[in-house]
Amino acid sequence: MNNAVGTLVSSANVNGTAVYGRDGSHIGTIDHLMIDKLSGKVAYAVMGFGGFLGMGEEHMPVPWNALSYDTAMGGFVTDLTEDQVSGAPARSEGWDRDRDWETRTYDYYGIPPYWI
Repeated sequence: MNNAVGTLVSSANVNGTAVYGRDGSHIGTIDHLMIDKLSGKVAYAVMGFGGFLGMGEEHMPVPWNALSYDTAMGGFVTDLTEDQVSGAPARSEGWDRDRDWETRTYDYYGIPPYWI
């Protein structure tokens, strides 16, 4: 009998999940995921942060591999700070089709790109 805890989660259950820094500070929440249609890999978690009661909230894509789920916290934990996320390379219209921007973004975070 397999007693392993399931590791799959519906993307519907990821949206709205809190993101915390290693120090336990709340950085933001997952707004939605960006999935590479060809490989099926999750490329980014688009994170909402800042603002108050939904007003003035910014959305920035964070490499999926920068996050890990912490069952005790009930959310994702990252070594990134809100300042790092807000200082990430600016994206242009159509950022999901701009490999140059993606490369700069993954380099900025020091994380291997999902497409390698």
